[in-house]
Amino acid sequence: MRSARLFGVWVILLTLVAGVAGAVVLMGRNPAPISRYDAVQLASATPVRAAPASRGSAARSAVDPAWIARVAHATGIPPAAVRAYGAATLRLADEQRQCRIGWTTLAGIGRIESGHGTIGGRTLLDDGRSSTPILGPALDGAGDFAAIPASAAATALHGDPRWDHAVGPLQFLPSTWARWGADGDGDGLADPHDLDDAAYAAGRYLCASGADLTTPSGWHAAVFSYNHAESYVELVYATASDYATAAG
Repeated sequence: MRSARLFGVWVILLTLVAGVAGAVVLMGRNPAPISRYDAVQLASATPVRAAPASRGSAARSAVDPAWIARVAHATGIPPAAVRAYGAATLRLADEQRQCRIGWTTLAGIGRIESGHGTIGGRTLLDDGRSSTPILGPALDGAGDFAAIPASAAATALHGDPRWDHAVGPLQFLPSTWARWGADGDGDGLADPHDLDDAAYAAGRYLCASGADLTTPSGWHAAVFSYNHAESYVELVYATASDYATAAG
């Protein structure tokens, strides 16, 4: 999805953010061989659908509010983020039945990328947007970063007319968003700064191979495609596994 080198920068930033410092502990775990990934636990975690009478036109209305409240309390994930991951999972279960992605995998990525939209003291608002936009470092060729000039469309997302930046709580490159971006909450907009949209887009990206994410190889390949670093896959696994255990 984007340069794996960005991962190191954002993991360092995450360790400085209150409430997500546990990422340091997770990084210290022994790597899990692919054959031992409990992909069924991570990829088949299914949110509870809302009762038909409470469903609205917006996709996010499909998730049971009681399930959102219970999972948010058990895991410490902001309710708006739980809703976003749950809605994306339910929608993809209908659209791409062979994928079987779980909300825990999306939540693991969301925590690593931005602390579920709260990195740097931000607050995740009920509409799925952070209190201030989340932008990655300028991809200006300095240090280990690639040099990626900004297009007009990219500048509209991050405001830099010269260099590209990863944007939003799931850190999409604008070029990746142009292909995979989608309206996840039914408000008529596809916005990478909106976690409802970003979670659905990330799920589509992870399901793109057509693999079954309840298999160890399918799950590993999908997460590796998001960021080409084994350390990233291991951290997503550890984080998602913790969420699966906490949510019960």
